[in-house]
Order: sequence, then C-alpha cells, then structure tokens
Amino acid sequence: MNRVDPDLRVNLAGIELSTPVLAASGPFGYGHEYLERIDSSALGAVIVKGISTEPWAGNPPPRLAETPAGLLNSIGLQNPGLQAFLAEDLPRLKNYSPKLIVNVVGKTVEEYAKVAAALKQSEGVDGLELNISCPNLKAGGMAFGTCPEATFEVVSLVRKVTDLPLLIKLSPNVTDITVIARAAEEAGADGLSLVNTLSGMAIDIESKKPLLGNTFGGLSGPAIMPVALKMVWQAAGAVNIPLLGMGGITSAEDAIQFMLAGASAVALGTGLFYDPELPQQVQEGLVHYMSAHKLTNIGQLVGLARR
Repeated sequence: MNRVDPDLRVNLAGIELSTPVLAASGPFGYGHEYLERIDSSALGAVIVKGISTEPWAGNPPPRLAETPAGLLNSIGLQNPGLQAFLAEDLPRLKNYSPKLIVNVVGKTVEEYAKVAAALKQSEGVDGLELNISCPNLKAGGMAFGTCPEATFEVVSLVRKVTDLPLLIKLSPNVTDITVIARAAEEAGADGLSLVNTLSGMAIDIESKKPLLGNTFGGLSGPAIMPVALKMVWQAAGAVNIPLLGMGGITSAEDAIQFMLAGASAVALGTGLFYDPELPQQVQEGLVHYMSAHKLTNIGQLVGLARR
C-alpha cells in the first residue's frame, strides 16, 4: 500500500498556501537571488522586504553584528520605494510559484495607507504584512506597534483602503503582547505575524564605540526563539485570527514548537543566511513528524500543546 503524505495546505488569513513554511520579510530581500537558486516548492509564500511610499536610504554602516546564537541588524528599512517595486521587482516575482505577501512600512498612518491602496490594484500581490515597528513621527518617534491606540489607528485606516488579506507584524518590545494583538484584531486584521526583532546593541571594546552605525539594532536568530514562542502562545490565547510564527526558527523541530503553541504557519528569517535550503528541510521534517504521530492534516498540529 502506498504511503500518503500528510496534507500541508493551510489558509493563512485568507491566503491559500501549499505549505505552512514561508520566507520572512528582511533576510529574503525581494526574493530574486534565492528563488533563482532554490526549490521554491517548499515555500508557501514569500514576504518581501518592506516597501514605503518613497525610497529609504536606511541607516549608516556598520549594519550587521553577529552575537552568540543571533544577529544584530540595523538596516533601517532601506528599500527602493513603491514605484520602483511595482516596476522592477513585482513583474519578476510573478514568475515564481510561492504566494507573494508585501511588507508595508511607513512613517505616518497615511503613508501605510497609500502603499496599501496602490498594492490593492497590483496583480500578483496575494496579501499585505504591516510592519508596525516603525517610528510614528506624529507621536514623537514612538513605534506604532508598542501602543494599542496607535496600532488600532494604522490598521483601521489600512483596512479601509484594501480588501487584501492583512497580516500585522508585531513587535516583541512591549510589556503585554496580548494588548497589541487584540487592538490589531479589533481594527480588522486578518492575521498576526509575530515576532519582529528584539532591540539590542553591541560595543567594540577596542574602539570603545557601538558596533552598529545606528547604535541600536534588532536581534534575530535562535537566541530570541524562546521569547517569540512565548508570545505566540500568549497571542493564540488572546485572539481568534491566525498567527504566523517567527523568530529564531532554524529546524523542523523549532517550527513544530511554534505550531503546537498556536501558529498556523511559520516564517524563516536569519536561518536562511547560512542555509538557503532550510525551507525544504523544515517541510520534510513536518511531514516526517506528522506521519510519525499519525496526523493527516497540518491543522491538527496547530495549538495541539494548548489542548
């Protein structure tokens, strides 16, 4: 009798995916370098690097610093801007099989809405991910994602201008992730991505100066996985919309933990830097685990540790 592999298909916030393994925004860039060289069938979707209304130059170098079990980055959301993305990157991305989710950044709620409205009209875009860890200049530099009222405001406005599936990327640099998660859900989010990087820094003891040109950066990689996993668990108990878990996933075992905690899908980030074949390994590990535990559908795994 032939063995039938478990069904990995998942609906994430209204986006039908062939597999629950995604490429997170940031390390994957705009996808071309990776997608030309790897088997993209292991990816359900690619979340491209953030797009703003106008080009952003990003932060001064140095921008990267390795830490034990992690990576500090201070890229500063560098991107070519909306028009360049639509003219140059989007046409190329349409040639690949994974679904396309565009990460949206902005300095004001109006900028988020402008990008979201333009992408609604763009063929080939399957969903949006709002990065609300950016500075809210109208509120003195406070990140949208650290204040429930600001979260509600930006998500509500974007919801009014687009009917594309809307994921909200949450910051872990908060006291209570459930408060922000509920605000995003109440404002009309279809799903949540969590978590973004933790705030950190490093100092060069010889120069006696910060290693990063912007002093502070975002810590990613295996070092943050326990924090990310905890926040997925907390959010899963607070909202009724699907979760995309991320933060230090470098193996199938890591991905399984996130799904057991309540994530419907997982996104790979920093791990792609040292192993571009990681999506295939995670997918194969999921199939092996589900077969061993007699699970026939990936949905049976989601939140199983909570039951």
